Amino acid sequence: MATSEPTPQTLLLLDGHSLAYRAFYALPVENFSTTTGQHTNAVFGFTSMLVNVLRDEKPSHVAVCFDRSEPTFRHTAYSEYKAGRVKTPDEFRSQVQLICEMLDALKITHLSVSGFEADDLIATLATRASAQDMRTLIVTGDRDAFQLVDENVTVLYPVKGVSVLARMDPEAVTAKYGVPPARYRELAALVGETSDNLPGVPGVGPKTAAKWLLAHDGLDNLVAQVDKIKGKAGDNLREHLGQVLRNQQINKLDCDVPLEADPAALNIGEWDRQEIQSLLDTLEFRGELRERLFNTLSEHAGDEAAESGEGFTVELTRITEGGLSAWLDAHGREGRTGVAVSGRWGRGTGELTAVALASPAGAAVHFDPALLSPEDERAFTGWLADPSAPKAMHDAKGPTLALAARGLTLAGLTSDTALACYLVAPDQRSYELGEQVLRFLHKELREEAEQTGQLTLDGADEDTAAQDLAVRARAVVDLAAELDAELERRGADRLLHELELPLIDILSRMERAGIAIDHDHLAGLSASLGGQAKEVEQGAFDAVGHEFNLGSPKQVQQVLFDELGLPKTKRTKTGYTTDSEALTGLLEKSAHPVLERILRWREVAKLKSMVDSLIPLADETGRIHTTFNQTVAATGRLSSTDPNVQNIPARTEEGRQIRAAFTVGEGYDCLLTADYSQIELRIMAHLSGDEALIEAFVSGADFHTITAAKVFGLEPEQITHELRSKIKAMNYGLAYGLSEYGLSQQLRITPAEARALKEGYFEVFGGVRDYLASVVAEARGDGYTSTILGRRRYLPDLNSDNRQRREMAERMALNAPIQGSAADIIKVAMIRIDSALREAGLKSRMLLQVHDELIFEVCSEELEVLKELVRTEMDGAYRLRAPLAVAMGTGRTWYDAAH
Repeated sequence: MATSEPTPQTLLLLDGHSLAYRAFYALPVENFSTTTGQHTNAVFGFTSMLVNVLRDEKPSHVAVCFDRSEPTFRHTAYSEYKAGRVKTPDEFRSQVQLICEMLDALKITHLSVSGFEADDLIATLATRASAQDMRTLIVTGDRDAFQLVDENVTVLYPVKGVSVLARMDPEAVTAKYGVPPARYRELAALVGETSDNLPGVPGVGPKTAAKWLLAHDGLDNLVAQVDKIKGKAGDNLREHLGQVLRNQQINKLDCDVPLEADPAALNIGEWDRQEIQSLLDTLEFRGELRERLFNTLSEHAGDEAAESGEGFTVELTRITEGGLSAWLDAHGREGRTGVAVSGRWGRGTGELTAVALASPAGAAVHFDPALLSPEDERAFTGWLADPSAPKAMHDAKGPTLALAARGLTLAGLTSDTALACYLVAPDQRSYELGEQVLRFLHKELREEAEQTGQLTLDGADEDTAAQDLAVRARAVVDLAAELDAELERRGADRLLHELELPLIDILSRMERAGIAIDHDHLAGLSASLGGQAKEVEQGAFDAVGHEFNLGSPKQVQQVLFDELGLPKTKRTKTGYTTDSEALTGLLEKSAHPVLERILRWREVAKLKSMVDSLIPLADETGRIHTTFNQTVAATGRLSSTDPNVQNIPARTEEGRQIRAAFTVGEGYDCLLTADYSQIELRIMAHLSGDEALIEAFVSGADFHTITAAKVFGLEPEQITHELRSKIKAMNYGLAYGLSEYGLSQQLRITPAEARALKEGYFEVFGGVRDYLASVVAEARGDGYTSTILGRRRYLPDLNSDNRQRREMAERMALNAPIQGSAADIIKVAMIRIDSALREAGLKSRMLLQVHDELIFEVCSEELEVLKELVRTEMDGAYRLRAPLAVAMGTGRTWYDAAH
């Protein structure tokens, strides 16, 4: 019986620098960067291209070759080799190292050799591979590699960024250039290569060069018969023959580089999913790329466990006409039950379309709560509200709105896997279930199963939808178990159970309550701001003599720098920057009236946009329902959306007028506001243990005045507004990791003056200096910072070789313990207050949390009791050495309740 020939192994070789450069210029740098400011467009593009090639070509062996900074033998032969190339962009430099880190995580070999270019390494490996009967695929943007193409070697050449690769085999090279690959080096010698600064023969293009080479059977014969070449082209060839021969020598790739690597040893190693996940998190690469990467790696390794839905076995029962009560009796208390729901929620309400429950053993049930029998509805209502029946959900707060809309209460929640993932890795941009299942369980959910509360059955197969929701519930069970151990290992289990989980119900009730809005006030404010905007706009037109769009950066650039000839600001890809900071600095230099009007117009337009966005958010009862987010801010602070109440301005009178639209609702007497006074500074004093700083708080006098008096060696009554402002900026700047340059910009002083101010401050408050230094040093050693309650923020960039990334991480390390501790304390206060309100039986309720402030709606005759309750619980949230101080105010509106 005849035996088939074995399939030859395939070696994939990639030109690292060439492809990284193409990725860098193919993707906009401003759209790809981490929260630490590290640019990642080249890394993203290179990784995406690599994944595609691995997926499409399925090579058995892989290596990536890089250039080195040292001169090569080509520079020795021709000193002008590659001269005149544009300087490598700063945004690109640090990304090469990140690409190498990615390759290390993927267990893909990367090589470089001093004195040789990446193409030489590729040529050497391709030659050795052919000798070992291996096929070679070369991915490069350097056409010199075409000389290597033969029956065993194919070049994949990028023709659109790095997303489209042309397959250049012998036939393709010949068709494009008119000569076979073996003659390509000779053709390039005649035509020249601009990127390498190798000039060709003037007036000779690829077609002429190919005709000559074919007619004379190669360059050697062409040179031997050069006198026979007629016309101007022949004259040019003879005149530039020396440089053609030089080009031919320089273009030749070295196929004998001293490499220890053998093609047979370049197989992909056993990659570690957790290591890759960690790097992807650091780079903040989400979604589709991550999914493609793991799918491709799993296919390469023959890992069937990562296929969609594999490993989440469920025995599904669909409830249509009874049976839920029996299922709950049999499975609802045999361990923690996973709960997954589909429907819609937001703006304080919601609607359920389906519920799935899954036990750790794999039993699962699916039902539409609107179709339950009375017996099943009673059973489900009781089980859901039973605190002794442990449950796990993913991102539970939204679904609680939909549950509440049906009169259902959720209790017994022992894990919210979105919150648990957030505590483990607080810097992620997304906590979707599919990503976390992939990260921690090394499994995948089908696209249909990866929903975030918006799953509908309209037009879909109902059985498939039910199965997907059940798989989601089972995935939550397994993920919760994995995260329990991870949280305990990191010391974050108490944060989940004592802080974040209790807040779910509190925030849900706050969202359902909402806050009343005065529509007429907003409408009047919008009209007033609109009139001001037009007036300021006309003033800008008058200042320059014609109309232009104040909201267009391009038109503003033309007016300021082209027409008016004002001093140039910082150069960006789209021209000279016209952001507010730049224009404020420009106004100080030139005082041109149009600058003041542009800045004023932006301020008014921003306020009007904010006002106009609030008006349609009110429901039929005239109340606005924001959505609070627990997993957005890495420091632990709450954020909010639709509207973002954290952004309602408080510093200017016009901004505060927006707060006047937030008013007490029907059936209540007034609003009460309560906030922590200077909590970040008190936490800094507490953490640093600086006695002088603590004394300034304990004295009861104005904190900034007292600290200014100590720094400047004056009596408090001698401190001017200017001196107080400088120290106030220093106090808060240190708490927020403000650099000396940032301080100088804020105070409009020179960096030298800012440095002197900081040194003078540290002479008095040495404990603060020592604390700040120790925070960074400890975080660099531990890899994370901690709040007073143990909330960690992981900062791997503290040890980065990239100065920009490292300095950004250092500022985060200074700020995270202080701002994070403030976030922890107000969360504790909210939980204490909520419990005390219930215990006291008060009808007054908590409506909003904004930074360090809480806003309450007060019932008749409960004001004094509520004020005492709130003060007691906020004061007692944590004992600081610089005691917490609570300021309060009351009024019909948020504006009136200011204090």
